Amino acid sequence: MQYREALAEDIRTSAARLLAEDVGPGDITAQLIPAKQWAWARVVAREDAVLCGVAWVDELYRRLDPSVKLHWHAADGDALEPEETFLELEGPARSLMTGERAALNLLQTLSGTATRTRDYRARVADTGVALLDTRKTLPGLRLAQKYAVTCGGGHNHRLGLHDAFLIKENHIAACGGIAKAVTAARRIASDLPVEVEVETLDELDAALSAGADTIMLDNFDLETLREAVTRTAGRSRLEASGNVSEATLRDIADTGVDCISIGALTKDVKAVDLSMRVVRTETL
Repeated sequence: MQYREALAEDIRTSAARLLAEDVGPGDITAQLIPAKQWAWARVVAREDAVLCGVAWVDELYRRLDPSVKLHWHAADGDALEPEETFLELEGPARSLMTGERAALNLLQTLSGTATRTRDYRARVADTGVALLDTRKTLPGLRLAQKYAVTCGGGHNHRLGLHDAFLIKENHIAACGGIAKAVTAARRIASDLPVEVEVETLDELDAALSAGADTIMLDNFDLETLREAVTRTAGRSRLEASGNVSEATLRDIADTGVDCISIGALTKDVKAVDLSMRVVRTETL
């Protein structure tokens, strides 16, 4: 993960935002619980999953109530089994209840991203192909989901519009061609990677001639992907993109491309089923 500093700040701001969103001016239901009631709770996985989101939950409860103690029995990237207790909490019962939903929302979503990535990765683990995320992330969770992809064994594409060039069809048309677009990119920021999206083998040849670092093969069929790999012969990194699913992933990987970008890792994420249960209370 190449955005450590930004991620640390994102964890802080995300925790604050989640609490503001859920708690607002105060948790009125938690006030039903006696102020001096202490509670012990555990969080259990209800299905196979890959854990992600530990730092977010730590920060959330730190902001909510520093007296809450969290005891993790698994780390980000660890596989969880059904009915496995991976987190135990103790502290004021009010605080445990108030933070429950915000904490679970984050854990379920990020673990869902990591779990899907791990599943996709397992399908092509023997091929050497790298699986990439995209910018098709849930609003406000860009950095968190990209981190979750790495926990599942995937790799990050560019973070946004600022850290790499991705020259697509409309950019090419507006610049007057692939060669002109790549030349302009080198002039603007020679230290940043340049990727060109192509839709035909002729455009592939043009991108190779222009010296693109990576060439995205947009919606190529399998035969054309294999031809692109042969024609490129290692001169540029090749990224397959479009129509990637559980059903097509393996065939695409077997064509010999270097990487496959998959929007479904982040935009179609299914939350993992997790549950928090109070196991004991005591009045102090």
